[in-house]
Amino acid sequence: MTDQAEQASAAPPKIPGKPTSASRTTLSHIMTHSDTNLLGTVHGGVIMKLVDDAAGAVAGRHSGGPAVTASMDEMAFLEPVRVGDLVHVKAQVNWTGRSSMEVGVRVLAERWNESTPATQVGSAYLVFAAVDADGKPRTVPPVLPETEKDKRRYQEAQIRRTHRLARRRAIMELRERRVAEGYED
Repeated sequence: MTDQAEQASAAPPKIPGKPTSASRTTLSHIMTHSDTNLLGTVHGGVIMKLVDDAAGAVAGRHSGGPAVTASMDEMAFLEPVRVGDLVHVKAQVNWTGRSSMEVGVRVLAERWNESTPATQVGSAYLVFAAVDADGKPRTVPPVLPETEKDKRRYQEAQIRRTHRLARRRAIMELRERRVAEGYED
């Protein structure tokens, strides 16, 4: 057998891609007094948990198994959420790597007893890593953007990934320089 043939036979089988819509989900929750902060509005941590829950469900659905939160970035709170608001957390996979996925999340709120349109109150991007039973990374299917909006989100996710990796490299280089200069962290 040639070297190329051996390498080809050793390559893992290609996983078929999944369309964006296959794992897209919405989680809805009505906000109560137990969700409030000292200002009387819904605590940001409550919203962040809902965001993580919805994103985790999407990541698990897309990857076909367990996925863990690796990072959350660009969590933006646009408007306060009040007691009595019905909050809708909409999430979808924007981009996939070998074992990681970026999940985009939009948070909307509407009064539970009114028929007015929901208002966007927040957004976030989370990165999840698919893991096996031993907690080791496992391969995820590629995401297949379906609409022009999905394609734009995929391209923007690639930019965010590039920035995350560049930021991580710059921080590691700075730490290494400081250690080399005799500074301890």
